[in-house]
Amino acid sequence: MKLGFDVVELGSADHPEIGEKAPDFTRPLVTDEYWEDASLSELADDGPVVLVFHPMDGDFPATYMWQEIRDRGWDEYDADIVGLSISTPYEHSRFLEEWDVEQFRLFSDPQNGVAKRYGIDHELDGMNGISEPRPAVFVIDQDRVIHSGWVATDWPEFPPYDDIENAIDDL
Repeated sequence: MKLGFDVVELGSADHPEIGEKAPDFTRPLVTDEYWEDASLSELADDGPVVLVFHPMDGDFPATYMWQEIRDRGWDEYDADIVGLSISTPYEHSRFLEEWDVEQFRLFSDPQNGVAKRYGIDHELDGMNGISEPRPAVFVIDQDRVIHSGWVATDWPEFPPYDDIENAIDDL
Protein backbone atom coordinates (compact mmCIF):
# COMPACT_ATOMS: atom_id res chain seq x y z
CA MET A 1 0.00 0.00 0.00
CA LYS A 2 1.33 3.45 -0.89
CA LEU A 3 0.91 5.88 1.98
CA GLY A 4 0.79 9.65 1.53
CA PHE A 5 3.63 9.95 4.04
CA ASP A 6 6.77 8.14 5.12
CA VAL A 7 6.83 5.94 8.20
CA VAL A 8 9.75 7.14 10.29
CA GLU A 9 11.61 5.03 12.85
CA LEU A 10 12.02 7.09 16.01
CA GLY A 11 14.68 4.93 17.61
CA SER A 12 14.94 4.08 21.28
CA ALA A 13 13.73 6.31 24.09
CA ASP A 14 14.97 6.60 27.66
CA HIS A 15 11.53 6.96 29.25
CA PRO A 16 10.40 6.15 32.80
CA GLU A 17 9.39 2.52 33.23
CA ILE A 18 6.51 0.77 34.98
CA GLY A 19 7.01 0.95 38.75
CA GLU A 20 9.03 4.18 38.59
CA LYS A 21 7.77 7.54 39.77
CA ALA A 22 6.60 9.83 36.97
CA PRO A 23 8.61 13.06 36.83
CA ASP A 24 6.64 16.00 38.16
CA PHE A 25 6.20 19.22 36.19
CA THR A 26 4.15 22.41 36.17
CA ARG A 27 2.80 23.85 32.93
CA PRO A 28 -0.34 25.67 31.75
CA LEU A 29 -3.28 23.24 31.77
CA VAL A 30 -5.75 24.29 29.07
CA THR A 31 -9.49 23.89 28.57
CA ASP A 32 -11.52 25.28 25.69
CA GLU A 33 -12.20 28.40 27.81
CA TYR A 34 -9.15 29.17 29.98
CA TRP A 35 -5.83 27.91 31.29
CA GLU A 36 -3.87 28.01 34.51
CA ASP A 37 -0.63 26.54 35.78
CA ALA A 38 -1.03 23.07 37.24
CA SER A 39 1.35 20.32 38.22
CA LEU A 40 1.17 16.60 37.62
CA SER A 41 1.49 16.04 41.37
CA GLU A 42 -1.58 18.25 42.01
CA LEU A 43 -3.61 16.21 39.55
CA ALA A 44 -2.37 12.92 41.03
CA ASP A 45 -3.32 14.09 44.54
CA ASP A 46 -6.94 13.96 43.33
CA GLY A 47 -6.66 10.46 41.80
CA PRO A 48 -5.09 8.51 38.94
CA VAL A 49 -3.86 10.37 35.88
CA VAL A 50 -3.52 9.20 32.29
CA LEU A 51 -0.88 11.41 30.68
CA VAL A 52 -1.12 11.41 26.87
CA PHE A 53 1.83 12.93 25.00
CA HIS A 54 0.89 13.84 21.45
CA PRO A 55 2.29 15.71 18.45
CA MET A 56 1.46 19.36 17.96
CA ASP A 57 -2.19 20.32 17.44
CA GLY A 58 -3.21 20.14 13.80
CA ASP A 59 -0.98 17.14 13.13
CA PHE A 60 -3.20 14.23 12.06
CA PRO A 61 -1.91 11.82 14.75
CA ALA A 62 -2.95 14.27 17.50
CA THR A 63 -6.41 14.64 16.00
CA TYR A 64 -6.81 10.89 15.52
CA MET A 65 -5.60 10.06 19.05
CA TRP A 66 -7.96 12.50 20.77
CA GLN A 67 -10.97 11.52 18.67
CA GLU A 68 -10.28 7.85 19.46
CA ILE A 69 -9.92 8.64 23.17
CA ARG A 70 -13.21 10.60 23.03
CA ASP A 71 -15.04 7.90 21.09
CA ARG A 72 -13.87 5.22 23.53
CA GLY A 73 -15.34 7.21 26.42
CA TRP A 74 -12.15 7.70 28.43
CA ASP A 75 -13.79 10.64 30.18
CA GLU A 76 -15.99 8.07 31.96
CA TYR A 77 -13.01 6.49 33.76
CA ASP A 78 -12.19 7.35 37.35
CA ALA A 79 -8.95 8.96 36.20
CA ASP A 80 -7.94 12.39 34.97
CA ILE A 81 -7.15 12.10 31.26
CA VAL A 82 -4.79 14.92 30.23
CA GLY A 83 -2.68 15.57 27.17
CA LEU A 84 0.62 17.33 26.61
CA SER A 85 2.23 18.77 23.51
CA ILE A 86 4.32 21.71 22.30
CA SER A 87 1.24 23.62 21.16
CA THR A 88 0.42 26.94 22.83
CA PRO A 89 -2.57 27.47 25.11
CA TYR A 90 -4.35 29.34 22.29
CA GLU A 91 -3.81 26.42 19.90
CA HIS A 92 -4.98 23.94 22.53
CA SER A 93 -8.20 25.89 23.17
CA ARG A 94 -9.00 25.90 19.46
CA PHE A 95 -8.05 22.22 19.09
CA LEU A 96 -10.33 21.13 21.95
CA GLU A 97 -13.29 23.01 20.51
CA GLU A 98 -12.68 22.23 16.83
CA TRP A 99 -12.37 18.47 17.36
CA ASP A 100 -15.13 18.21 19.99
CA VAL A 101 -12.89 17.00 22.80
CA GLU A 102 -13.68 19.74 25.33
CA GLN A 103 -14.11 17.18 28.12
CA PHE A 104 -10.31 16.83 28.27
CA ARG A 105 -7.52 19.22 29.25
CA LEU A 106 -4.13 19.67 27.61
CA PHE A 107 -0.82 20.81 29.08
CA SER A 108 1.05 23.35 26.96
CA ASP A 109 4.83 22.88 26.77
CA PRO A 110 6.16 24.90 23.79
CA GLN A 111 9.83 24.31 24.71
CA ASN A 112 9.21 20.54 24.98
CA GLY A 113 10.92 20.38 28.37
CA VAL A 114 8.53 17.80 29.81
CA ALA A 115 9.09 15.37 26.94
CA LYS A 116 12.84 15.85 27.38
CA ARG A 117 12.52 14.99 31.11
CA TYR A 118 10.52 11.90 30.14
CA GLY A 119 13.12 10.93 27.51
CA ILE A 120 10.58 10.95 24.66
CA ASP A 121 11.45 14.08 22.70
CA HIS A 122 12.39 13.88 19.04
CA GLU A 123 13.65 16.40 16.52
CA LEU A 124 11.26 17.35 13.76
CA ASP A 125 12.63 16.61 10.29
CA GLY A 126 13.94 19.69 8.55
CA MET A 127 13.44 21.95 11.57
CA ASN A 128 16.80 22.39 13.24
CA GLY A 129 16.41 22.81 17.00
CA ILE A 130 12.66 22.09 17.02
CA SER A 131 11.40 19.01 18.81
CA GLU A 132 8.11 17.62 20.03
CA PRO A 133 7.10 14.64 22.15
CA ARG A 134 6.72 11.33 20.42
CA PRO A 135 3.29 9.81 21.08
CA ALA A 136 3.25 8.18 24.51
CA VAL A 137 0.78 7.30 27.25
CA PHE A 138 1.51 6.80 30.96
CA VAL A 139 -1.08 5.54 33.47
CA ILE A 140 -0.09 7.04 36.83
CA ASP A 141 -1.50 6.41 40.31
CA GLN A 142 -1.98 8.88 43.17
CA ASP A 143 1.65 8.44 44.26
CA ARG A 144 2.79 9.22 40.68
CA VAL A 145 3.91 5.61 40.19
CA ILE A 146 3.61 4.48 36.57
CA HIS A 147 1.36 1.43 36.19
CA SER A 148 1.40 1.29 32.41
CA GLY A 149 3.46 2.97 29.76
CA TRP A 150 3.56 3.00 26.00
CA VAL A 151 5.94 5.01 23.82
CA ALA A 152 5.85 5.11 20.01
CA THR A 153 8.83 3.69 18.15
CA ASP A 154 7.60 4.79 14.69
CA TRP A 155 5.87 7.87 13.31
CA PRO A 156 2.98 7.61 12.95
CA GLU A 157 2.13 5.00 15.55
CA PHE A 158 -0.91 4.91 17.81
CA PRO A 159 -1.37 3.67 21.36
CA PRO A 160 -2.66 0.19 22.21
CA TYR A 161 -5.95 1.63 23.48
CA ASP A 162 -7.31 -1.67 24.83
CA ASP A 163 -4.17 -2.30 26.90
CA ILE A 164 -4.29 1.22 28.32
CA GLU A 165 -7.97 0.83 29.19
CA ASN A 166 -7.17 -2.40 31.04
CA ALA A 167 -4.42 -0.61 32.99
CA ILE A 168 -6.85 2.18 33.95
CA ASP A 169 -9.40 -0.44 35.09
CA ASP A 170 -6.71 -2.11 37.23
CA LEU A 171 -5.96 1.04 39.27
